Amino acid sequence: MKLADLDIIVTAPPAPGWGGRYWIFVKLTTACGITGWGEVYASAVGPEAMKAVIADVFARHMEGENPENVELMFRRAYSSGFTQRPDPTVIGAFSGLEIACWDILGKARERPVWALLGGKINQRLRAYTYLYPGPDDVLPDFWVDPEAAGRAAAARVEQGFTAVKFDPAGPYTIRAGHQPSMLDIDRSARFCAAIREAVGPRADLLFGTHGQFSTGGAIRMAQAIEPYQPLWFEEPVPPDNVEAMGRVAAATSIPVATGERLTTKAEFAPLLQAGVSILQPATGRSGGLWETKKIAALAEAHNAQVAPHLYAGPIEWAANVQLAATLPNLLMVETIGRGGDFHRKLIGDRIAFDAGYLLPPEEPGLGIVVDEALARAHPYEGKGLHLEMQEAPCDYSQENCFGGGAPVKV
Repeated sequence: MKLADLDIIVTAPPAPGWGGRYWIFVKLTTACGITGWGEVYASAVGPEAMKAVIADVFARHMEGENPENVELMFRRAYSSGFTQRPDPTVIGAFSGLEIACWDILGKARERPVWALLGGKINQRLRAYTYLYPGPDDVLPDFWVDPEAAGRAAAARVEQGFTAVKFDPAGPYTIRAGHQPSMLDIDRSARFCAAIREAVGPRADLLFGTHGQFSTGGAIRMAQAIEPYQPLWFEEPVPPDNVEAMGRVAAATSIPVATGERLTTKAEFAPLLQAGVSILQPATGRSGGLWETKKIAALAEAHNAQVAPHLYAGPIEWAANVQLAATLPNLLMVETIGRGGDFHRKLIGDRIAFDAGYLLPPEEPGLGIVVDEALARAHPYEGKGLHLEMQEAPCDYSQENCFGGGAPVKV
């Protein structure tokens, strides 16, 4: 069995566009005709440039290789250009291609990917969702309205979710970590209070920040929200500042979580040593399934848990589900609502949602059937990246607002 052909599809989800402006899908085909699908999450360059990177990684390190040789192909990509260090663009490209290899291997052996990664220890996967606006919510007001967040959280709990994530602290900037404004601290505490009142003890609160704060600013924010018992404080400081992340973890009772912007065990291991207790790898960026399995093993040795991150398309979601089924230290997995209508259509609606839990598929490979025609029918025609950060600094006189990622404008 040899890898022979590569196809790349860049798909733009229709409005409201939760999951980013576009998703990069890869389709690998072996010389014997078996196809596998993967998804690349890294998008530090535009989609056309990223397509060229993906094609180069495939041609240099994978074409003509047996898809079983995942470790060999990873070492080639990791070491490319005499680097032997994490490169989010190259490893992101490899991650999606590696996921496709596992899809091929599962299909060739007529087994789900989880069976090839150690077997299923988790029959049901606890899921969480970000609090997205409903059809009656007004934008951008929803993002700064604690009462609206409380209503959205209550609705999700009624659907069976036992954890909800929200990010009221704004803004999401290109600058170094900043001190949050008192307006942002006050609003964050009011969000936590409103959501806790709405859901009571039925659900955990997951507080996100996207690496915005200085060390002292993160500690001040943690003190303000601690009374509401969040399950985690996500990315309180810039993700590459390991020492600062450890100082925040030591200063608060809220577990610190991070990982969506990191790649390979080389970046995750120091965070565990610093005291981070929840890792959030995105399999389309972190190195693929095999490397992320290693990251999870490192976490297990540090008595830490794993919560695979998802702000992408449904193929990464499917990969996360396969991995999560095998992890003894799984905390939960992210999903977009109950899967997202467009997400589900793209993969044949093959991931079962049982209230607030996901059920790992039993079908071969990733357990999905990709609607290739639908993916191609929604090409990306914009100029922005998958996600982007604002250049303006934190405003200390006006409300700061983080608008929930990159929704498509109607």
